[in-house]
Amino acid sequence: MPEPKTSLSTTSPPPSSPHHLPSDPSLIRPIKIAAANKKPPITESLTIKVADPLDSAVPGVLHLPPDLHKASQTTDDNNPPRNLTAAILLSGAGGGIVGPSSIYLGLAAKLASLHHGVPALRLDYRYPARNRYCVADVRAAMSYLQDKYHISRFVLIGWSFGGAPVFTVGGSDPRVVGCATVASQTAETEGIERLAPRPVLLLHGLNDRTLDPYCSRSLYERYGSRKGGQRELKLFKGDDHALTRNAAEAEERLCRFVMKCAGVEKEDGERRLVGEKLVDGKERVRLMEKGGDLDGRENVE
Repeated sequence: MPEPKTSLSTTSPPPSSPHHLPSDPSLIRPIKIAAANKKPPITESLTIKVADPLDSAVPGVLHLPPDLHKASQTTDDNNPPRNLTAAILLSGAGGGIVGPSSIYLGLAAKLASLHHGVPALRLDYRYPARNRYCVADVRAAMSYLQDKYHISRFVLIGWSFGGAPVFTVGGSDPRVVGCATVASQTAETEGIERLAPRPVLLLHGLNDRTLDPYCSRSLYERYGSRKGGQRELKLFKGDDHALTRNAAEAEERLCRFVMKCAGVEKEDGERRLVGEKLVDGKERVRLMEKGGDLDGRENVE
């Protein structure tokens, strides 16, 4: 029996120039949510300076609740807002900004549109599949959001290779209050053993041919159950590496996980918002291609 596929990381040197955001404006433009009962989130592309020997910047797309965007223009630094939580969404070994089955497009829009909105950053990598540099990208993004918006708590979500930076940072940085992955690899994920009692959510398709579902089963066991933490493993029968058959359910599960970690209660009418389908099922893979999420060794199978 062949060994299960457990890694998409690479040890090759980084390329001469870092990754750049795709130019398609449809990947940055805010998504209109019919169930939202307030102004739409502010969506902006940005680049964040990373302080490491490569001296470059990581790109991303930030979704800000309108009230937080307004407050950031006027906040008194002597009395900053307290206990704000943001979600950072990471893709796989090819980088990208829309996630598996373009789940991140809808997830970020929903989180920032809640009555008590949660900022969401769809973060690319400078040098995809190289965990050392991707970890530096995540830490730089956390510092940027903390310095500019006084955000001190973070939920990290990663797809495929993205499990490596999620658990590396989550296991070592107390600002991380929860971690979730979709079809994660197991390579370079030792940090999950230091994550509890902070919660973890693991999603995986049982027909994944890119990274074996063994990976998420292994992560579930390595998280352990002796430190009072909460762990959840959801395996989707007949589904693939990008959860193309269950994308809507995966998006809703991730949204509820972030809300719980952030201490956000559902207001009246927000049940419909969380479950709303914002991306056409036929468009999900095409948007992954446009967003760069199928570059490198990534695919939907």
